[in-house]
Amino acid sequence: MLRSGISVIIPAFNEEGTIKSVLSAIFSVMDSLAMPYEVIFIDDGSTDETLKRAQGSKAKILSNGKNQGKGYALRKGFREAQGEILVTIDSDGAHDPNIIPALIDPLRNGSDIVTGSRFLGNGTHFTTRINKLGNFMMNLSIALLTGKRITDSQTGFRAFKRSFLESINIESQGYEIETEMTVKGLKNGFRLKEIPIPCGQREYDISKLRILFDGMKIFRTILRASFEREPTKAQLHQSHFVEIS
Repeated sequence: MLRSGISVIIPAFNEEGTIKSVLSAIFSVMDSLAMPYEVIFIDDGSTDETLKRAQGSKAKILSNGKNQGKGYALRKGFREAQGEILVTIDSDGAHDPNIIPALIDPLRNGSDIVTGSRFLGNGTHFTTRINKLGNFMMNLSIALLTGKRITDSQTGFRAFKRSFLESINIESQGYEIETEMTVKGLKNGFRLKEIPIPCGQREYDISKLRILFDGMKIFRTILRASFEREPTKAQLHQSHFVEIS
């Protein structure tokens, strides 16, 4: 059992240009921490060499078979994870794995969720104006509905305790999963801390995020997560750990 350690979860879809270097950097950082850990890679139906290139690493490899969405992939990773601390990181090379220790550290000092914010501090980030505007509007909506201010609700680079994951029901299929976790965490009294992170520019391909389509799904998720009642423990066990739908 790894329950005293860390699970690093990496979803990927058509990231053949970066996945080997991302996985290598993650293993280098995790080895330096001298803690039990596992790395779980989930291929979300890539049509390029992403899965093949990941198979040369020491990561636990999972595959969706066909493209199901980032949320679906992460939920599969959550179901497999054995660590008491879970870390999620994107596979496009925009996140620096060397930040992982800084994400984990606040969890030892009272935080339940730690998220990397591209908009705190003076770090470098390559974000389009329309993405900045969309993120601002989502953050404002979350503040109005939860009473809690956050600067980067869409970040995919985060760490959280297993106890948080086991206390909420995650349903998202796509990019809205980060928003769902953020809103349900804030709404239910979990302590969320943001830390500044640099966010690099994609070296290959373009972002898979569809601004209008995914933006509307994210906004609907904010509304739904803000008003829905949390499930019972029995319902959580059935929906979160047994089925991936």
